[in-house]
Amino acid sequence: MSFQLRRAQRLGGASLLLLGAAATSAFAQESAQAPVQDKSSTEIPAVTVTAPSPIVRRAVVPSRNAGRGTRTARVRSREQAAEATPAAAAPAAPQQGVLPVVTNQFATVTVVPNEEIRREGGGQLGDLLFSKPGITGSSFAPGASSRPIIRGLDVNRVGIVENGTNGGGASDLGEDHFVPIDPLATNQVEVVRGPAALRYGSTSIGGVVSATNNRIPDALPACAPSFQAYGLPTKAPLASAATSPCVTAETRTAFSSVDRGVESSVLLDTGGGNFAFHADAYGRTTSDYSIPSYPYLNDQSRPVNGRQPNSATRSDGASIGGSYFFQGGYIGASITQNDSLYHIPGIDGADHKTRIDGHQTKINVKGEYHPDAAAIDTVRFWAGATDYRHNEIGLADPADLNSDGIRQTFTNKEQEIRTEVQLTPFNARFAEVTTALGFQVGHQELSAPSPDNPGTLFNGLWDPNNSNRVAGYAFNEFKFTEATRAQVAGRIEHVELHGTTPDFPADYLPDGTPQAAVSRNPSFTPKSGSIGLLQDLPGGMVGSITAQYVERAPKAAELFSRGGHDATATFDIGNPNLTIETAKSLELGVRRAAAPFRFEATVYYTHFDNFIYRRLTGVSCNDDFASCGTPGAELNQAVYSQRNANFRGGEFQSQLDVGAFQGGIWGIENQLDFVRATFSDGTNVPRIPPLRMGGGVFWRDDNWLMRVNLLHAFAQNNVAAIAETPTAGYNLLKAEISYKTKLDRNWFGAREMMAGIVGNNLLNENIRNHVSYTKDEVLMPGIGVRAFANFKF
Repeated sequence: MSFQLRRAQRLGGASLLLLGAAATSAFAQESAQAPVQDKSSTEIPAVTVTAPSPIVRRAVVPSRNAGRGTRTARVRSREQAAEATPAAAAPAAPQQGVLPVVTNQFATVTVVPNEEIRREGGGQLGDLLFSKPGITGSSFAPGASSRPIIRGLDVNRVGIVENGTNGGGASDLGEDHFVPIDPLATNQVEVVRGPAALRYGSTSIGGVVSATNNRIPDALPACAPSFQAYGLPTKAPLASAATSPCVTAETRTAFSSVDRGVESSVLLDTGGGNFAFHADAYGRTTSDYSIPSYPYLNDQSRPVNGRQPNSATRSDGASIGGSYFFQGGYIGASITQNDSLYHIPGIDGADHKTRIDGHQTKINVKGEYHPDAAAIDTVRFWAGATDYRHNEIGLADPADLNSDGIRQTFTNKEQEIRTEVQLTPFNARFAEVTTALGFQVGHQELSAPSPDNPGTLFNGLWDPNNSNRVAGYAFNEFKFTEATRAQVAGRIEHVELHGTTPDFPADYLPDGTPQAAVSRNPSFTPKSGSIGLLQDLPGGMVGSITAQYVERAPKAAELFSRGGHDATATFDIGNPNLTIETAKSLELGVRRAAAPFRFEATVYYTHFDNFIYRRLTGVSCNDDFASCGTPGAELNQAVYSQRNANFRGGEFQSQLDVGAFQGGIWGIENQLDFVRATFSDGTNVPRIPPLRMGGGVFWRDDNWLMRVNLLHAFAQNNVAAIAETPTAGYNLLKAEISYKTKLDRNWFGAREMMAGIVGNNLLNENIRNHVSYTKDEVLMPGIGVRAFANFKF
C-alpha cells in the first residue's frame, strides 16, 4: 500500500473524529431547543445487566392499604388477582447497533448484547472484546486462545465467570490456553470494573468478564402462556400455575473467508408446568488464516504462502440443563462439555507442529428464592465443579516426524460455592438502605506433568499443588434521594496454598549444588473495601466516583513455578516468599444513556504496592535449571518478583444520532482509550496496550443496521528494558450490514431472522497486538468477510 494512500486513510480517520467532536459540541449547545426525534428511530432500551452487584432493586408494588406495606402483604397480593396491580406493558424491542450504556452502577460496565455477539463473532472472549474501550485480548493464537485484558491487567487480575461461577480452564496459567466459554453459546457478555468485582474475589482487581446463557433457565420459554405476576418482580410461577408445553429453538451459523471457517450452533428451550429445560450444541472449524504479509520479523527464511502457519482450529461443545420453579423461586442445574483442538502459531509452534487438545466438563447448580419473610428479600446461590485437562502435543525433534506426541499436560479440578442473601430495604431516616451478604468457598487442584523428563525435579511447569479459599463479603447501598446513591462494600478472605519448589540459589544461577523439592504451605488473609457515590446530573447524565482498597493473595503459578513455559518463552521461577499485593484505586466517570447523544467517559488511577510480575533477569535457560546461563538457550529466565507500580488511564465512547434519513436515522460514533503503567522508578511495566482512538458512521432503522468504523492504534514505544520490543501502529477498518425481521411461520417455520455481512481489516493492514508474547511472529488476520444468519423458531 502506497504512502499516499496510507496518509489519506489516516487523515480521513482524523477528519471523522473531528467531525464527531464538532457534532457533539453542536448538540450540546442546541439540545435544549431541539425537537424530540421520532420515537421509532431514537428509542433507547434499558440495559439489563446481571453481574455487577449482588443488590438488585425491585419495583415497589402499589397497595390499596398503606398500612399493609410489609413483604407478607406484597406476597399475598400475588395470590389475589382481583386486588392486584396489572403488569406494565412490555417495552418496545431495541434497535440494532444502539450503544448500551449502563448508568445505575458505580463504575463502568461494558455490555455486549446478544445481537452484537452474533454480528461480531469471534472464537474467544478476547477476540469478541478486542476493540472495546479499555479492553483487548491476549491474541496468543487468534481465534483459538485469547484471554481478555482490562486496562493493561491480565490473567491473575482478571476474573472470568459463566452464569455466576468461575469459567474454569487454565487460561490464567498460560497465554496459549483457551478460555472454555464459547461466544457461539453465549447470550450476553458483561465486563465489570470497580467495586462490584469484589463480589467474585480479590483476583479480579482489573475486572470481571461475565458470560451468561440460558443453560440453567430462570424463566419458562417465551412462547408459553405467561403466568400472572401482577407487577411483582419474581420470574417464578406459582406452584399451581398451569402452563402448556412449549418449545423454542434457535440456530446460529456463520462463514468466514479469512480462515475458511464454518461455525454453527443449535439451542433448544422447552418447558411446561413447573419445569423448563435447555439444550445446546455448537461447533466451529477453521484452517490457517490469511495474513497481509510475511509474519516473522526476525527470520525471513521460512515459507509462508500468504497464511499464518500452524493457526488452524477446531472446537465443539454441548450442554443440557433444567430448572424447577416453585412458589417464589427456582432451582436448576446443567452439565456442559467443551472440547478444543487448535494449533499454536509462531516459529517454534510451526517447527514443532504444536497444538493443544483441551477438554472441560463442568457441572453448575443455581437457584433463587424470595421468601415470605419481613427481613429477607432474596436468597441466591451458585455452585460449580470443573474437570479440565489439555494435552500440549508436538514434535520432540522437528526433523523427526515420528517424535510427535504429548509434550505436557495441564489439569485443573476446581469446585466453588457462592451464596448471597439480599435483605429487605429499610428506612434509616437519612437513606433507604439495602444490604447484601455473601459467602464463598472454593478448592482447586493443579498439575502440569511432562513425559519428556519423567521423575526429574523440573518435570513440567510445577509439581501438583492445591489451594483452598473461603471468603465473606457485604454490599450496602444507600439511597439518599432519587438522584443520590452511595455504596459501601467489603470483603475478607482466607487462602491456603500447598505445593513444592526447588531451593534455588539467591542469584538464580546454578552453582553445582544438588537441589531438592521443598514443601511450601503459605496462607494469606487479604482484606478489601470500596466506597462509591452515584449522582444524577443535569442533561440526563450520571456521575460516579469510587475508591477501592484491594488486597490480592499470590496464586499458585506465582509461588510454585519452576520450569519452561513455552507460551511466554520463559523459564519461570516462582517465589514462595511473595506477599499480598495491594491496589489503591480512584475512578471518576460520567455517563449518559438517553437519546440522541449517548456516551460514557472514565478516568482512573491505581497505585500497586508489591505488584507481582515476571521479572526477566537477562539469563537464558533451556528445559532445566542447570542449563540457565547457557549462551544461546531458548528461554528467558523469569523470576516472579514484586515492585510498586502506578497505572493511570481513561476510556471514552459515544454515539450521536444526527438526524433522520431514508426512514431511519444516521449518526456518528467514536472511542478513545489509553493506559500508562510504570514502576516506582519510572521504568515501564511490560506488555501494556497502546493508545487507541477511532470513529465511524452508522445508519439504522427497525430492521437494518449499516456501519463503517476505523480504529487507529498508535505505536507502542513504552516497553520494558529486557526482552520487549516496540510495536508499530495500525488502522483497523471494519464495515457491516445486517438485517433483522419477523417471519411468517407458514413460509419458513422460523418466527425471526437476523442475517448480515461483516468485513474485517478491510485495509489488509499488518496488525500486531502489542500485548501478545508472540507479536513479532504472529500477525492478526488480514482482510476477510464474515456472513452470518440467525433464526429463531
